[in-house]
Formats: sequence, structure tokens, C-alpha cells
Amino acid sequence: MKLAVCIVHNRDKGRVTDELVKAGFKFTIIGSTGGFLREGNTTFLIGVEEPELPTLRKVVSDNSQSREQLVNVMPYEAAPPGAFIPNPVKVPVGGAVMFVLDVEQFHRF
Repeated sequence: MKLAVCIVHNRDKGRVTDELVKAGFKFTIIGSTGGFLREGNTTFLIGVEEPELPTLRKVVSDNSQSREQLVNVMPYEAAPPGAFIPNPVKVPVGGAVMFVLDVEQFHRF
């Protein structure tokens, strides 16, 4: 048994959720926020048997996409009043990150 922790951008949450349900995966959703851009993410906790991992990876990767977004390099709260704020920079956002952890025991009550 494995525990997949999948962090997905909120824009992709609906598609990922729908496809996980269609594929028969059971999961728990936790709202989360990214540290760099402070944008909303969704964290999925999914218990999965090892043979199902390739299917899970495909579902998540096919339904979450990376995109570019313009951001200011210096956060507003770090800039002193009247400071020059540089031109926005394109950074990749979105997509998904998946951590797969071994589960020593699993109990359902």
C-alpha cells in the first residue's frame, strides 16, 4: 500500500477530481497554498496499491498542466514605500507534484 500526496493547482482541481472518481480512486482533499506565489492549491491524499500507481500518475499528469504567469520579482510587503518595482517576470505555475510514500499499516473503521 502506498500513500500518494498530490499537490495540484486550483485551476486543475475540477478535472483531476472528476477523472480520479471515474478511475475509481478514493481520496481526501485538503486546501493548501503555495509558498512562492501564495496561490491556492489542492492537496489530494490517495491510498493506492502499487500496481495502480502508473494509472494514478497518468490521471494526474493528463489533467494538470503547467502554465506561465507574470509576477513581480519583489513582493509588495518587502518593497519600501516609493521603491522601484521591476518589470514582471514570467514564471511557470500550475501542474502537479506527487509524493509517493510507503504505508506500513492501513485500517478502515
